[in-house]
Amino acid sequence: MLWKKWLRSVGTAACIAVFGLSVAHAESDAPKGPSPEAVAKARKANEECFACHSEAGVEHPPVEGMDLKKLRGLIRSKEAFLASDHGRLACTKCHNEGYDDFPHAEDAKDSTSSCPDCHQKKADLAQAQFDKSVHAKHLADKFSCTTCHNPHVMRLASKLGDPHKIVQQDNRVCLGCHDSDERFAQFAPEKKDRPLIDDIHKWLPNTRKHWQAVRCVECHTPIVGASEPISHEVFDKTRAERKCVACHSANTMLKVRLYRHLQQDEQQKLGFVNSVILTENYVIGATRNPTVDRVMVGLAGLTFFGVLLHAIARVVASYLRRRKKND
Repeated sequence: MLWKKWLRSVGTAACIAVFGLSVAHAESDAPKGPSPEAVAKARKANEECFACHSEAGVEHPPVEGMDLKKLRGLIRSKEAFLASDHGRLACTKCHNEGYDDFPHAEDAKDSTSSCPDCHQKKADLAQAQFDKSVHAKHLADKFSCTTCHNPHVMRLASKLGDPHKIVQQDNRVCLGCHDSDERFAQFAPEKKDRPLIDDIHKWLPNTRKHWQAVRCVECHTPIVGASEPISHEVFDKTRAERKCVACHSANTMLKVRLYRHLQQDEQQKLGFVNSVILTENYVIGATRNPTVDRVMVGLAGLTFFGVLLHAIARVVASYLRRRKKND
């Protein structure tokens, strides 16, 4: 009968849906990234790389005939790499073909994996944003992911947690070019003089203090959403944010940018509405404490009630005096 066939179809669809949800849930619960065993194996293999690409490797070369001058320019900090987002991976994950033997193949660098090989989805989004940026307009052929994101040291803002560390890491990228004659000349050799960023930002009070407290991208990129990463669409000075209240207000945009990775309980610490913002910034209206608010409202109410009682008492007393006088 038709109704029985329909019922069986519904039942089958329900079973498939439940199974699909179970698989999805299992996948979401599965640990992300390499296993502890894989991490241990990768770090052991990486010791061979750091045996050369380190200060110790330059001072005490493990292999004879090494070009120490060239090697000194290829030193990597082992501690910084282990603390980075890629610290759990083997160096050969990116430096693969041509790196197994020494000396490395002359064209080994050309075979190094690129960021999109692992981060294709993010790279596509970043590329679309970057294509609209001031960097793409003038330096598209000189920019790559690693121009700004050093894979040997960079960490996600959500993992750094501390706003001060996030600012320090990200602004090191921007100021590393825009506050360095040598680095700037690598990308814009046609310009004889580097534009002085202090002069460009002279409208901003305590400029250097700002760069210690907030990132350049807070003002030089659009807000793309509370759950999305910072945009790669970098604005030039004509489009950058210049309104102080964009940050210095109770509804500061920093809540959905610099401070978006912090936990809710941290934001409510000590009862302040925006307590986390107070660590590095002065924000109008952010120093509100709900308990103090209630106490002050209560005191204002008591004051008004006291004044009202006093006024009533004076009116009554005046009335009684006139009545007694008339009697």
